[in-house]
Amino acid sequence: MAGADLAPALAVPAVPLLPAQGDSWYGRPGLSGGRDGEHWPVRWTVRSLDVDAEPGSGGTVTVAAADERAGLGLVTELLMDGGGLVRMRHTLTNTPGGAAAGTPFRVAGLVCALPVPARADELLDFTGRWALEKVPQRRAFAHGVWSRENRRGRTGHDGTGLLVAGTKGFGFRTGEVWGVHAGWSGDHVHYAERLPGGVSLLAAGELLEPGEVVLAQGASYRTPWVYFTWSGGGLDDASARLHDHQRAARPLPVRPVTLNNWEATYFDHGLDRLLELAGRAAAAGIERFVLDDGWFRHRRHDRAGLGDWYVDTDVWPRGLHPLADRVRELGMQFGLWFEPEMVNPDSDLAREHPDWILGRAERTPPPQRHQQVLDLARPEAYAYLLERLDALVGEYALDYIKWDHNRDIAEPVHDGVPGVHAQTLAAYRLLDELRGRHPHLEIESCSSGGARVDLGILARTDRVWTSDSNDALDRQAIQRWTGLLVPPERMGCHVGAPHDHITGRSLPLDFRAATALFGHMGVEWDLTSASREELEGLAAWIALHKRLRPLLHAGRVVRADHPDPSALLHGVVLPERAVYAYAQLTSRVESAPAPLRLPGLDPAARYEVRPAGPVPGGAAMPEWAAAPVRVPGSVLAELGLPAPALRPASVLLLEVERV
Repeated sequence: MAGADLAPALAVPAVPLLPAQGDSWYGRPGLSGGRDGEHWPVRWTVRSLDVDAEPGSGGTVTVAAADERAGLGLVTELLMDGGGLVRMRHTLTNTPGGAAAGTPFRVAGLVCALPVPARADELLDFTGRWALEKVPQRRAFAHGVWSRENRRGRTGHDGTGLLVAGTKGFGFRTGEVWGVHAGWSGDHVHYAERLPGGVSLLAAGELLEPGEVVLAQGASYRTPWVYFTWSGGGLDDASARLHDHQRAARPLPVRPVTLNNWEATYFDHGLDRLLELAGRAAAAGIERFVLDDGWFRHRRHDRAGLGDWYVDTDVWPRGLHPLADRVRELGMQFGLWFEPEMVNPDSDLAREHPDWILGRAERTPPPQRHQQVLDLARPEAYAYLLERLDALVGEYALDYIKWDHNRDIAEPVHDGVPGVHAQTLAAYRLLDELRGRHPHLEIESCSSGGARVDLGILARTDRVWTSDSNDALDRQAIQRWTGLLVPPERMGCHVGAPHDHITGRSLPLDFRAATALFGHMGVEWDLTSASREELEGLAAWIALHKRLRPLLHAGRVVRADHPDPSALLHGVVLPERAVYAYAQLTSRVESAPAPLRLPGLDPAARYEVRPAGPVPGGAAMPEWAAAPVRVPGSVLAELGLPAPALRPASVLLLEVERV
């Protein structure tokens, strides 16, 4: 066969915005579902195409399509912001007419997908567990489907967060990468598919159970936003597009250094002890005090009381006012912990309203953590929660809520049908309405740590609790990979106790504090047990964080592809200044440390480099650390600086300024 005859067979077919067999697509369909009765495969006809774009500022493409015979209409929206991040969603409507007019359409799945080129031959995604989230895993992008499906009713500790395809060996600063993220806090799917015909794509969307979304005639289903990012220079640039989008969509005020009392006092809510803790927090420079679990009725342990959102007058005879008033006298904001979506069976709420539990009346779902899930899509349960939250935020003029969600959702049944879709939308409405009533209120999304970290929840909250583990050694990796999606100012990063209660590991204060510095810094430590030297050291780190905060929470995050697996090198860069952390995690294999090549600087500029913060004890420091040095950006990036020989669990901070 002549070469010209081979061309049609070797041509790579175009991929429609919603792949379907009617378009000769033989991979996973973008839309799945059907009607009771006659089946009509969907074949879309474009009805309109609207483009609204300005050079350099992104734009919007809206495509309306229909299959009149199948009785379906579709509107697809693609939005590109000025930074190059693409958002996509579909709206599917069961239209009048067609072969099955008047019959419902059962949506089984509707995803957003975009093609990636054949040179994307590796995949990166993430797994994890409680207290060890965002563990990376890589594999070849081979023929077939690599699918990550989540059925936990929340994003999940093992949620991939960002599914990335890239050129072979891509890193933070090298290679071409494409990423996809579903901005949805309920069940979801991310997948990569490669067909032998030469087509590859990334896709994501809500994961629906049979019967969960049934469209009556004229009704519509809208997918969550799905985010697509790209970079020609590694993961950092792809991550920066996601960070820039969040910062533009919801700018945040200055992030107060926060103390949470949980690991300090647990359920011991003695007022004198809490007041002493607040006093020590204020003296260390902490700006917000958050009272965690245990303040409401019957809550002396985690097996009772959840759902009874009234202050326990046996423990707090004058309400929370003595603590809240003193916290504010000390110059700090006051916040409170809630877990609105859950209930203990041993509670007044569950005894009075057993029908409010999400599940079938005939069979209680399996318990986890002595908890069940409240059916937020039930109007009475929703109204109760809104009234209680609104009343408590108003009475105590709360500045902050830590909104927890401590279990996966098992057997979610609402009105006889699968209920995660309705539950997630109701949780979003509850957050939106509470914020609408209290615009000043800041909300943290906590879900037994990092089990609800996604752009759906972050559109309604101000930060996420990155992990229940405050072990700084584990946190170095957890924060590094969570930070692909979430900018530093939205990641809760706390200085834990000297001895971590989860891993049992003991780590020095400087390592713990330097790890927490690169996020929304806080403290989760019983400061009443700390020595004077420890309190002075903590105060110095908090002061350093405050000085660097305008940089840390506005600059571009950079991560070096450092050759030594026992160490990490990362930083945050603005045009005029930068700060880097060189963290030695474990013992080196090489006798001499690798040079510190500082990414993200202007190669044509000159910079002054000096250590910032305490110099790690026992470190063999190079000559440049004794006095500031001035070096071109190109040299810092390509040749780097001689690295200090640090002990394990040590961090050296470098401050860089353009001169």
